[in-house]
Amino acid sequence: MAYPRSFLGLCLASFMLVAAPLVGALAYSAWHSEQLAEQSRNAVFNASLAARASRTLVNRIGSLERLAMIEAPGVGADLARVHASFRQVADELLHLPLDEDQRAALERTMAQEQSLYDLVTGAAPRNVKASTERQKVASLAAELADNASEVLAISTRVADREVTRLRTHAESLQRQLVVLVLISTAVALFIALALTRHIARPIEQLDAAIRQLGGADFAQPIAVHGPEDLKTLGERLDWLRRRLRELEDEKNRFLRHLSHELKTPLTALREGAELLHDEVGGPLSPSQRRVVGIMKDNSIKLQRLIEELLDYQRALHAAAALAPRQLALDTLVREVARAHELAAQAKGQSMALELERVQVNADPDKLRSIVDNLIGNAVKFTPAGGKVSVHARAHGDQALIDVIDSGPGVPEEERDSIFDSFFRGRAKASARVEGSGLGLAIAREFVEAHGGRISVLAEAGGAHFRVALPRRLAA
Repeated sequence: MAYPRSFLGLCLASFMLVAAPLVGALAYSAWHSEQLAEQSRNAVFNASLAARASRTLVNRIGSLERLAMIEAPGVGADLARVHASFRQVADELLHLPLDEDQRAALERTMAQEQSLYDLVTGAAPRNVKASTERQKVASLAAELADNASEVLAISTRVADREVTRLRTHAESLQRQLVVLVLISTAVALFIALALTRHIARPIEQLDAAIRQLGGADFAQPIAVHGPEDLKTLGERLDWLRRRLRELEDEKNRFLRHLSHELKTPLTALREGAELLHDEVGGPLSPSQRRVVGIMKDNSIKLQRLIEELLDYQRALHAAAALAPRQLALDTLVREVARAHELAAQAKGQSMALELERVQVNADPDKLRSIVDNLIGNAVKFTPAGGKVSVHARAHGDQALIDVIDSGPGVPEEERDSIFDSFFRGRAKASARVEGSGLGLAIAREFVEAHGGRISVLAEAGGAHFRVALPRRLAA
């Protein structure tokens, strides 16, 4: 199926296609409703005409009966006028939709009226008619009067028949409309489902392209098939992909150059400091040896800071691209803690693990880095003979990781800023340990990438770090 030029045109065309069967059903219903209304008007008109004509015909029969028995001058003209009116009304009734019995009764009444009129208006004078002829006139008049009730019933029977016909037609139309509504609704639903897939395809492609860019995948080209405006948007996203790829290459190239440019003189500085420290150039005085030692230690520290800064940049990039899978949190925490056991034993520290069986959906490498940073800091800042406790448990739809140590702890005023980059806090007299201030910042980036939260809890002695992760990673 071809796409219109714009997404709005696609939506309008889809709406028209979905509405077409419903509009057709509505038009069909309106047409049949109009037909039913027209039949109703005709039925009312026919019933009214039948009632009026029947009453008129009965009145004319009564007039004919009376005039037929009168012998007086001028009666013939009145009789002719009544006869003509009778014939006119009878013809009107004949044009109505009568059944066979009604038509036969009306024609029989018309024949009797015609016989009575012919008998009364015969050639012989009225005053010389034989008594037998008068008896015949009286007999015909009596029969005509008896048929008047059948003529009067014509109106009622016409009305009943029209009502019955209308009811039958209305019930049939109702059944047809119900079937038509069901069919048109099913057709509209089928068209809507088909068009939904057709409309959603370019939107899904845009969503996949955005996810691709969000995942830092700049290698695959972006192509969107659909209306012109969405295709143009896809082309702009592909331009953005190429631009981001260029920027990523430039950043990586800058970091490589920076690493090379910084490490090369640092290496020379370290080697020179070590040569001086080893007294290759001659013996050193105690003051000179102290200066050389300061140079050597600070060169090593500066190199470590540069490497951690580069690692931090790589970690920020990695936080935007998670590769989650289902894993056992307790197993992962136990493996990470085992890697710190030697460092803890060297300082005479005890490490206690309380791990429940918890399944989480997370990136194992990122989660391992989070736990490694927390346990490593706890071992680093806990004095000799101290204790480090690690807990993992489920709490509702979250998984909690608690790392508690018996070190100097975190001051309350530093708990909000301890996760900032390069923040190292105040130096502790009892535990003067220096670091780059990037480990907790990286841990926070990884935790937030999972949709979780890392925090420092108030503790009577030592530090208490808690990581809360959703057990099901949000899309």
